[in-house]
Amino acid sequence: MLDRRQLLGTTAAITGAALLGSTGPARAAASPRAGTRPLLLTHATLIDGHRTLPDRAILIRGDRVVAVDRTAQIAIPPRATVVDLRGKYVIPGLVESHAHTSGPKEVAAPVFPLAGVTAVREMWGQPVHHDWRREVAAGKLLGPRWVIASQILDGPPTLFTNDTGSEVIEVRDEAQARRAVRRVRQEGADFVKVYSRLSPPAYRAIVHEARRLGIRVAGHCPDAVTIAECAAAGQQTIEHLHALLLATATPAAEREIRRRLAEVRLDPREPSSLKRYNTWFRQVHAIEHEAVRHYDPERTRALFDRLAAHGTRVVPTLSVHHSLECPDELPTHQEESKYVPPWMVAEWPATWETLTGNRTPREAAMIRRIYVHRLRLVAELHRSGVELLAGTDTGTGYLVPGFSLHGELALLAEAGLPAHRVLASATTAPARMLRLPEQRADFVVLDADPLADIRHTRRIAGVVAAGRYLDRGERERALAELARAAAASEPPAPAATAAAARPSRCC
Repeated sequence: MLDRRQLLGTTAAITGAALLGSTGPARAAASPRAGTRPLLLTHATLIDGHRTLPDRAILIRGDRVVAVDRTAQIAIPPRATVVDLRGKYVIPGLVESHAHTSGPKEVAAPVFPLAGVTAVREMWGQPVHHDWRREVAAGKLLGPRWVIASQILDGPPTLFTNDTGSEVIEVRDEAQARRAVRRVRQEGADFVKVYSRLSPPAYRAIVHEARRLGIRVAGHCPDAVTIAECAAAGQQTIEHLHALLLATATPAAEREIRRRLAEVRLDPREPSSLKRYNTWFRQVHAIEHEAVRHYDPERTRALFDRLAAHGTRVVPTLSVHHSLECPDELPTHQEESKYVPPWMVAEWPATWETLTGNRTPREAAMIRRIYVHRLRLVAELHRSGVELLAGTDTGTGYLVPGFSLHGELALLAEAGLPAHRVLASATTAPARMLRLPEQRADFVVLDADPLADIRHTRRIAGVVAAGRYLDRGERERALAELARAAAASEPPAPAATAAAARPSRCC
């Protein structure tokens, strides 16, 4: 048996500092709540970093891992439930690092753990997400552990109008910025979410006030702020690849890029968030293409080395970039859509037409070249040692919560990351950042080795959620129930909660 120090180190490696919070039933049959009997998983092949460790056992009491060792080295405790995982592979529960969860809670919450995603970083926090988190912790709702952002803090005019049903806090100056940080901390946000249209003085005031209050800052790199400044300011993560791409051109090109970025305009009278975003995309894509044309590999490496030195993490969200920039490849008939209410799925085509419609063939070809270049930048980030986190921007159309994370992993592999680094981007890396307890018993049991092919994360044989093992049959029954609940869901009334009412959009 391992001593306590070895146990903690091994458990951290295997569980990926696995999970916070206990999950509970959306329906009694799908309850993942740990029982009073110990759970012993035996003869499993564990994924430890880039290695496979055969014939391992995991002993779980309640919702915590208490021992990890070779199967022969762990005695079977009295009254233990023993699960033989011979021929199976065990990885930590997956972490979705960029989500916008909406819809009825009976559908929106359970879909994550049933897809193997046991923790979620919510990137536009609303009161309903805090309600769901409390229900999960109390065992009343099957769902992931949520880490919840503040409302978006943006400069005027923001990219979002009031048609989303979710508040954006507009800050014009330093005083408003500091008040906004104090407000969202008091409201219980786990971190402050910054956005694209913040002015440099407002951004700096947000960062300074957040540091003073001991709350982290994450989100977009504002258009008027450089990536290097975000890193030096201690911003925990940079979401998406727009700002990174714009910062990798030659010095002369970057000066022109900064000038053109300063001229990007939004119409404050435009009532549609989607149309505002379309306007922003059209202006920024043209600037991004200039950055692609004047790409400077040496400056890029120097910048990415700086990000790595500051510990700045990047969430590339290749899934939403691909959906928006290669719309001819949208997965319009994916089987997993049955786990989303039909009235939400029905919104996707119109949303995408507003966001991406009216592109000329020349513009479409230009934007596709930008996407290909984004893949190159992801590979460069990896080579520079920048920690990458897997996030999808779920909540945007065509991205099914939970399931879309497996697609993100495939895109990261397509960008050139080795399988063990791709897996780390959805397990150990976000677990460290989110400070998830090391002994939390959350795992995904797979039929095939994800280090041989990262697409094998989709081949789920079972899920351990907060110490309760959902085997293949129980999981499939829960998914069938989830599909029925989604199909029976009706659109929310106008006065419904913001998280259920807001349309799909990217942020």
